[in-house]
Amino acid sequence: MHFKMSHTEIHVLDLDASLAFYEKALGLTPVREEGPEDGSWKLVFLGNEASPCQLELTWNKGRVEPYNQGGHDIHLAFEVADMGAAHDLHASMGCIVKENPSMGIYFIEDPDGFYIEIVPVR
Repeated sequence: MHFKMSHTEIHVLDLDASLAFYEKALGLTPVREEGPEDGSWKLVFLGNEASPCQLELTWNKGRVEPYNQGGHDIHLAFEVADMGAAHDLHASMGCIVKENPSMGIYFIEDPDGFYIEIVPVR
């Protein structure tokens, strides 16, 4: 039996801000959306041509209290071929929160405080 990772999910407070962030920072765009007609919640699956795995953003109307998403020990990781260009982009966005030059990695933070690790292609 073989399992293939399909998607991972995080909750967001401001869907528009999150969509803009993930597109600019990581090149992820909406692949599909789901939700009821009353607009009480929405799921937006993001992806790109580089990977079949998708990121599911879950938004709940009226939610103002930040979500507990496991702290900074739980994070996503994205690999990129040009670390210099990626670092320049993220520095210009002001979203770099932690760097580890000895490992050649750094972390960015999304609008909800969720950490994303940026690693070189190995």
